[in-house]
Amino acid sequence: QVQLVESGGGLVQAGESLRLSCAASGTIFRLNTVGWYRQAPGKQRELVATITSGGSANYADSVKGRFTISRDNAKNTVYLEMNSLKPEDTAVYYCKLEILGGYWGRGTQVTVSS
Repeated sequence: QVQLVESGGGLVQAGESLRLSCAASGTIFRLNTVGWYRQAPGKQRELVATITSGGSANYADSVKGRFTISRDNAKNTVYLEMNSLKPEDTAVYYCKLEILGGYWGRGTQVTVSS
């Protein structure tokens, strides 16, 4: 059983930064793609960024140039560095191990005030 635990969320003002972490157990985590998703109130969950086991990253257009996804395979951890935050970035952020049906964490709340 794979368990993912997100952390690092909080309340910030527009323009500030946060770094989210997704920590997991097991070799399977470091061998597969991991994604960060977010879900705002009343909206569908959307993909924010993904990173392959080798470190190749992709981003949603809405966060390109502001967010950076990275991973430390020795620590079984994936990060999401979020800069120049906007109120529309407010959401619960989830990480997901992209295998089979996928494994999800429970999420961490990010709130950006204007």
